[in-house]
Amino acid sequence: MHSAIARSTYDLLPRHPLIVCASLVQNPANLGGLCRTAEAFRLEALVLADLAIAKTTPFKNLSASTHRWQPLQACPVDRLSDWLMERQQLGYQVIALDANPQAIPMDQFTFAPQTVLLLGQELTGLPQPLLGQCDRIVTIPQYGLVESLNVQTAAAIAMYEYVRQRHRT
Repeated sequence: MHSAIARSTYDLLPRHPLIVCASLVQNPANLGGLCRTAEAFRLEALVLADLAIAKTTPFKNLSASTHRWQPLQACPVDRLSDWLMERQQLGYQVIALDANPQAIPMDQFTFAPQTVLLLGQELTGLPQPLLGQCDRIVTIPQYGLVESLNVQTAAAIAMYEYVRQRHRT
């Protein structure tokens, strides 16, 4: 999809205004994979609970050096509610990605240009108070016996859908 990109001017290229908030994700390998995917789609930022996670070997192994180019931000879990409210005040729509029965199926949802995609913890998902703060809850339709996807896989599908919709408009 891309032609040769000069690394010397890479920082000047525009980014998609999607922020992936992974403050609740704890597994450094999942976070490294998220970094790699976020960079592949040139997203505005990947938010981690602590930037020190990006220095761990599992993160770096999965990110495949993309942590050097993908903008990373930090938001500790205890600040997450305030951080989400601040993003909403800046005009971002906060979208929870959750396997919630009341969620909007992703194939029936249109992302706003400025979006924060909020990811939950592995195994437990998003806590109810944070779900209540979100503008919408979106889910990925599934047709097999598996009840949920790995957070990295689900986020990759959502990132792709966001970018696909932006190129359609």
